[in-house]
Amino acid sequence: MVNVSMKAMLEAGVHFGHQTRRWNPKMGRYIFGKRNSIHIIDLQKTVKEIKKVYQFVRDSAAGGLTFLFVGTKKQAQDIVKTEAARCGEACVTEKWLGGTLTNFVTLRQSVKRLEELEKWENDGIFNVLSKKEVSRLVKEKARLTRVLTGIRALTRPPDVMFVVDPVEEDLAVAEARRARIPIVAVCDTDCDPDLIDHPIPGNDDAARSIKLFCSIIADAVLEGKAALEASRQPQGEVPVEGVEGGEVPAEGQWDETAAPAEGEVPAEGALDAAPAETTEA
Repeated sequence: MVNVSMKAMLEAGVHFGHQTRRWNPKMGRYIFGKRNSIHIIDLQKTVKEIKKVYQFVRDSAAGGLTFLFVGTKKQAQDIVKTEAARCGEACVTEKWLGGTLTNFVTLRQSVKRLEELEKWENDGIFNVLSKKEVSRLVKEKARLTRVLTGIRALTRPPDVMFVVDPVEEDLAVAEARRARIPIVAVCDTDCDPDLIDHPIPGNDDAARSIKLFCSIIADAVLEGKAALEASRQPQGEVPVEGVEGGEVPAEGQWDETAAPAEGEVPAEGALDAAPAETTEA
C-alpha cells in the first residue's frame, strides 16, 4: 500500500504550481492558495488522489494489464526511463511518434525496419555499400534506436498510460483518449484535469517531484505483478497431520489404537505403544 508523507512531498516541492497567470481554472479544485504569484497545490487532495491512483494501478497490474510511461521533457527523461525499467514496463522519453497508439501497425513496421538495419550491420552488409549509403543508413538506425528503445518490445498497444505533464505530452494524451486507453497523469496547475481519467495534482516540473510520483506508480505496478504471480502459483496439497507425505490411510486404519473390548484390561504401557498385529485363534 502507498505510504507517502506530507514531509516527503514538501521536500520534493510537490506543492509548487505554476505562476498564477498560467493556471487552468479547471485545476481550481486542487489549489490551496497562492504565494508570490505562484499557485500552491493542496497536498491533502494530492494524497487523496495518490491513494486512488495507486489502487487503480495496482489492480490493473494484478489483472495482467500493461503500462506505458511517458515523459519527454529533459528533467523527466532519465527518471521515467529508470522507473519504467524497474517495473518492467515500456516508456517513451524521446519525441512522441504520431500514431504510436492509434496506428500501431506503423509502429511495428518501424521496429521491423530497425531490426533489419541492425541485422545488416551485424552481417557486414554495411561494409559493401558506398560511404554515402552507409552514412544514410547509420543516421536512420540512430534515429529509430533513439525513439523506439523504450517501446520496441511492445507487441500490442498498452492498456494504461502514465504521463508526466499532459500539457507537454498533449499528442500522447489525444491518442490515448482516441484509443480509449485510461490515462494516469501528474497534473500541474496549468493542466486540464478533465482530459485525464486519473489525475494527480502536483508539480510536474521539479525533478524530485517527478521522481516521487514515478516511483509511486512503479511500486504500484510491482505490487500488482507480485499479486498476479502469487495467484498463478498452483495450490499445494494440504498434508494430513500425523500421516507421512499427506497420504490418506486406508479404511479401518484409524481404528488401530481403538479402545479394548469390554471387560478387557490392557497391559501396562499398551496405551503408549502401537498395538502388535493379532490373529484369530
